[in-house]
Amino acid sequence: MWLSVGRVGIRKTVIQHGPHLVPREDEDVATAIREILEDEGIRILTDADATRVESRGGEVAVTVEAAGRAIDVVGSHLLVATGRRPNTDDLGLDRAGIATGERGYIKVDGQLRTSVPGIFALGDCNGRGAFTHTSYNDFEIIEANLFGGEQRRVEDRIPTYALFVDPPLGRAGLSEKEVRRKGLRALVAKMPMEDVGRAYERSETKGFMKIIVDADTKLILGAALLGIEGDEIVQGLLDLMYAKAPWTVIRRAMHIHPTVYEMIPYMFDELQPLD
Repeated sequence: MWLSVGRVGIRKTVIQHGPHLVPREDEDVATAIREILEDEGIRILTDADATRVESRGGEVAVTVEAAGRAIDVVGSHLLVATGRRPNTDDLGLDRAGIATGERGYIKVDGQLRTSVPGIFALGDCNGRGAFTHTSYNDFEIIEANLFGGEQRRVEDRIPTYALFVDPPLGRAGLSEKEVRRKGLRALVAKMPMEDVGRAYERSETKGFMKIIVDADTKLILGAALLGIEGDEIVQGLLDLMYAKAPWTVIRRAMHIHPTVYEMIPYMFDELQPLD
């Protein structure tokens, strides 16, 4: 859970229960995002717990326990993010015999079939993505299987998403910590955005690009691009991943100058073993 307290157009405070602002991401990505937000004047309190909320002089006051002390944060607005759950309670799923999980998500197989033959579940209600792009891809899978004679499955898609901070984060495939957890033999390359000419020209040099590849197959395992146009250029790597092409293909390609993407091939010259 996290909370944000502040005044419209004025400095805000973000209160995070856990140690990292974006716990899904690698530590270096989470740290960089925090630094970017703090540079914007946003105060961030991690490993913090909100213990009291009250109205004080027409404003909202939140008492926070952090680093062994109580802190009062005051603002005009309070945003509380506690997570999401599917709105499936009133659909009568039990009467139809459609199975759900503990949190209310409709159980589906890889082709998005429910426990009842002929009934499919797509989108946020099935817990298989919860993004607009995954929801539409759910439709594409069902449509292709029903009317195109194909055998597409959810497991065939590569996880990808963007975090729309400024600059944005584009993510595809496995994170570094996921690669480590799987025990894969991998190589990693990292480039700060300040070394990218297009970013320098636009005075948008915050962030970095990181790509992880399989040391044996040379296939791209994952990428985290935190920087100007990161949400766009990551999709070029995503296409390469779907094509199951080795990183050497992109290293030999010629790209347009000056762009952010033109620097991606040169990152592979800096590949190092993932310790």
